[in-house]
Amino acid sequence: MGASARGDRSAARWTPGGAALPAGAEAGAVCDAAAGDSAPWRTVGVFSRRLARTPHLPALVGAQRIARFPPAARARDLDAVVGWGRKRRHERARAYAARHGLPYWCAEDGFLRSVGLGVSGAAPLSIVLDDRGIYYDATRPSRLEALLAADGPVCDTAGAERARACIDAIVDAGLSKYNHSPPGPVRLPGRRPRVLVVDQTRGDLSVRLGLADAATFDAMLRAARDENPGADLLVKTHPDVVAGKKRGYLARVAEPGVHVVAEPINPIRLVQQVDRVYVVTSQLGFEAVMAGIPVTCFGAPFYAGWGLTDDRAAIPRRGRSRSVEEVFFAAYIAYARYVDPDTGCPCDIERVIDHLALQRRMFERNRGRWVCFGFRPWKRGYVRAYLRSPGGSVAFARDAEHAESLGVGPDAHLLVWGQRAGVDVERLARRLGRPIARMEDGFLRSVGLGSDLEVPASLVVDRAGIYYDPTRPSDLERILQTAEFSPDELARAARLRERIVAAGVSKYNVGRPVAWRPPPGRRVVLVPGQVEDDASIRLGCRDIRTNLDLLAAVRRVAPDAFLLYKPHPDVLSGNRTGGAARDAAHAWCDRIEEEASLAQCLEMADEVHTMTSLVGFEALLRGLRVVTYGQPFYAGWGLTEDRHPVARRTRRLSLDELVAGVLLRYPIYLNRATGQFTTPEVVMDQLVAERERRADARTVKVSWPRRQLRKLAAATRGVLHAP
Repeated sequence: MGASARGDRSAARWTPGGAALPAGAEAGAVCDAAAGDSAPWRTVGVFSRRLARTPHLPALVGAQRIARFPPAARARDLDAVVGWGRKRRHERARAYAARHGLPYWCAEDGFLRSVGLGVSGAAPLSIVLDDRGIYYDATRPSRLEALLAADGPVCDTAGAERARACIDAIVDAGLSKYNHSPPGPVRLPGRRPRVLVVDQTRGDLSVRLGLADAATFDAMLRAARDENPGADLLVKTHPDVVAGKKRGYLARVAEPGVHVVAEPINPIRLVQQVDRVYVVTSQLGFEAVMAGIPVTCFGAPFYAGWGLTDDRAAIPRRGRSRSVEEVFFAAYIAYARYVDPDTGCPCDIERVIDHLALQRRMFERNRGRWVCFGFRPWKRGYVRAYLRSPGGSVAFARDAEHAESLGVGPDAHLLVWGQRAGVDVERLARRLGRPIARMEDGFLRSVGLGSDLEVPASLVVDRAGIYYDPTRPSDLERILQTAEFSPDELARAARLRERIVAAGVSKYNVGRPVAWRPPPGRRVVLVPGQVEDDASIRLGCRDIRTNLDLLAAVRRVAPDAFLLYKPHPDVLSGNRTGGAARDAAHAWCDRIEEEASLAQCLEMADEVHTMTSLVGFEALLRGLRVVTYGQPFYAGWGLTEDRHPVARRTRRLSLDELVAGVLLRYPIYLNRATGQFTTPEVVMDQLVAERERRADARTVKVSWPRRQLRKLAAATRGVLHAP
């Protein structure tokens, strides 16, 4: 699918910033209010408190505003009434609409709903609206049925190709209505041939309105057994039943050769390991059709009656033959509506597929048990968010002995913050035969300093080394040395690079505009200061290891240049030591710049000379000449002039290949409003918005008492809001 991915929302949740946001308060709320200019309705009335609280409901239904429990005297102000499903309590809304001559639309969850379960509070990323019926009610026509029953093809060739691309993406990513199942391989009981019998929740309206009842499930089980002699039967329990929220029809079946699959399991991966599927009305039947598995329907789901399934319930109104692409296009594209999980704006299905696929990829990347060493208490909340995976766990240990008391096993992931692995942890890793993974801040981090305990918008987890340590290979180095980047990925990298430069985004995004400019006609060389006891200098420098030595070396090679020295913001803030003394630095440079943002300094510069600073990478993004005196991660790929090349780095990269590896593939990004995994593009936009919103972010020179109070607040948030 596309290169973007989005995050889903819940009614109340922990966020990386430490605040629990109520529904409707997240980043997309502005979009909901403004979406109305192009919305078909101004005001829609709803009679359900729960429906009214659905995040981004205006964007989902296409309205400027939602009016809850509208009085009869104000019916003239409404354009339509929306009720949820066919449940009895929503008949009040239908009756109100009929009484006042208003259009009534029935809403239900879409077919790609969310990561988590609706019964557990996860908000929908898609809904369907139907003014004729609802898709699961086969007792009357619905708008979806009308789309499929109309004369002629459901969609043109382009639409069918789009549907096929979406189907392939859904199957490849293992997506379903809910996407909270644990990642990893699916191990099923029994042997092939296997037949899957899909249970549903008892009392579900889709069963009764799908021309079925409790006896239908018994008949389905008998038919599956009789029609497939010698096959093992698997009875799949509904996710709501697995979660303990509801009861099923077949959960207690006990027969020889019948296995109940009651644990959370990926539906697509499940059907890919069976030879035939039996359903009553479950959506899993259509997901099996998408995966190319034969399906028998004992009820009348929306996809039955179109020639795709073996149907045991008669549906006289449905007599046309439709392809899987046509049914998908009608249901998932024409019928359903989607909301962008990051912005809250209306979007296409592809955006939701991208988002859900990203969540699943990150769950797979994070699966298992993580035992973490060297993490301060205030980091633990957001670290859990970055490492979360259904069925996984995260534990924090003081040392190896503490880890063993927590039950560290041979399959555990050992994770260390930076270089904080003690000898005991290294000994534990050798005994378990496990590598030590390392976590560090990402390259698009925050508005404000990490040393001020600002929560990062991105982190990296490196299982081979860490990007700033050239003494050993790292995951980033492997990516840059061996990865093949597609044309789409390189185009995306180019767009991201251009957006970063245009917005003036950097790692910390601090500093304020200054009025001075370098003298005209002189070549401007920017020399970024670093924290001299930083691990990147200790591990990545050979001869020059101090800011003063760097300034002297640059002056020797550029005697006529205008040397602009920018001390590291952690040093300017007083949080870290290691800056060059001002008088000594002035002996080598023309100006020490403490106020301007890094982006403004780079705008003034013609080139950058650095030991290992990330500023060198940010200079490359802007097309500047970069000279390295150490061995930073971006050196050695043919884009910089290196005094100490890294022999392992033999590949010559384009700038966009470097950007694709460094910013697209290597870090993990978290949406700062939703806490969901997201993309660097979303993070960049959020950092820009936060930078504009926060006046105190324009300087690192904050009074000592205020800085300590700010740190205390950040530390408290991190501890109290740790999941």
